Amino acid sequence: MKKKLLIISTIIATQLFAKTIDFEMMDKNPVRVTPNSTSEILSFNSSIKNSLNSIVNISAKKHVDSSLDTLPLQMFNDPFFKRFFGDQFGNQLKQNRVQRSLGSGVIVSKDGYIVTNNHVIENAEEITVTIGDDNTEYNAKLIGKDADSDIAVIKIESEVALSPIKLGDSNSLLVGDVIFAIGNPFGIGSTVTQGIISALNKNKVGINRYENYIQTDASINPGNSGGALVDSRGALIGINTAIISKSGGNNGIGFAIPVAMIKDVVEKLVADGKITRGYLGVAIADLENELSKVYKRKEGALVLDISAETPAAKYGLKRGDLIYAINGKVIKDRSSLQNTIASFKPDEKIKLDIERDGKDMSLNIVLGDRTSLVQIQSDNNTFLGGLKLSQIDAETQKQFRLSSDITGILISDVEPKSKAEKAGFQAGDVIIQIEDVEIKNFTNVETALKRYNNKYKRVYVNRYGQTIMFVIQ
Repeated sequence: MKKKLLIISTIIATQLFAKTIDFEMMDKNPVRVTPNSTSEILSFNSSIKNSLNSIVNISAKKHVDSSLDTLPLQMFNDPFFKRFFGDQFGNQLKQNRVQRSLGSGVIVSKDGYIVTNNHVIENAEEITVTIGDDNTEYNAKLIGKDADSDIAVIKIESEVALSPIKLGDSNSLLVGDVIFAIGNPFGIGSTVTQGIISALNKNKVGINRYENYIQTDASINPGNSGGALVDSRGALIGINTAIISKSGGNNGIGFAIPVAMIKDVVEKLVADGKITRGYLGVAIADLENELSKVYKRKEGALVLDISAETPAAKYGLKRGDLIYAINGKVIKDRSSLQNTIASFKPDEKIKLDIERDGKDMSLNIVLGDRTSLVQIQSDNNTFLGGLKLSQIDAETQKQFRLSSDITGILISDVEPKSKAEKAGFQAGDVIIQIEDVEIKNFTNVETALKRYNNKYKRVYVNRYGQTIMFVIQ
């Protein structure tokens, strides 16, 4: 009897504590359809053939100075070597060569405006364009460029009617949409590859300052940069710009700048030749991991630092503030704040909603002008007629053999044939003062440029322990 009771108890316990799963099942007998009959072929040719006529091949040419790889460039400027070998020691080893790069572009207007990537035409002295597989060459004029978004506009004059591409709406895209990448990979001529949209709003790729990429698995290879990403109708939805690859080949992870950003930047470049963006002056981070435990909100941009003499400092932002809205628009993370601030113009007044020490408050701030700061800090831009600048750190100290106690901003490169080169600046020089402004950081340089804009400026540099002064506009 006891044995029967045990069996019954076990059955009851099993029924009480057993867990079940109700699976959502698809139809077990789906209908399979044939995409074509014996007299039909599935093709997107009619949808994209007009877009093919809007794609151009771009060749950019520039002269660069190269030296023997066995000797560091800064050695040529060393007073010790010049004392023994003469002032022409480095010049005897330097060679001038022509560097060419290939890329793609998209015709966006009947009067010859073409959009491409900034890195395709960066520092080019000559830009030539061919349309499709036609060998006719057109000399292109640079209208404007924006390194932070990696967008540039060039223009050609043609007696032949041009075919501008039709623009789509990148804000209505969905993951899984069929797309096509059109460009000129490896310089072999117009090529089309097909894929889908893999992801949207990718903003932590680390390629450009302002990112909101369309991710695709369509093959994007060298030379595709600046080409078109189109939907299945042939409408432009993005400009191909980069791939992620360890081998240099295509691994199915490509990125395109959405057409909404393209349209905005192109309109501004055509109108003004440059982009002016609002400037706040903060170092920011995402609110994640342990950081979120000390804030009420779980989204926002965290202020880590505030630069001196900036709008953020002037209007009362503090380290540790969490910015969660601008003019009522929700700020989710660092990238969201960065892109939102950039959408405003200098001198615009904005309202920041912040959380400080557990309390909500608002600050009204008038934005500054980021233009001069972009020219200084971006590796893709030059200022003062051809200087490229960088912060002094352990790596640059070693590379240019700088003193460990030196302060200032390093001249990391001087553009060949530029005003700065003619004035006498050299790579390895450290800017220590511009007019009466002592230079310790990029903000000091920005202050000096604003104060003495369009005027001749005395620039003091430290060159291997000696102070030298140059005058440049």
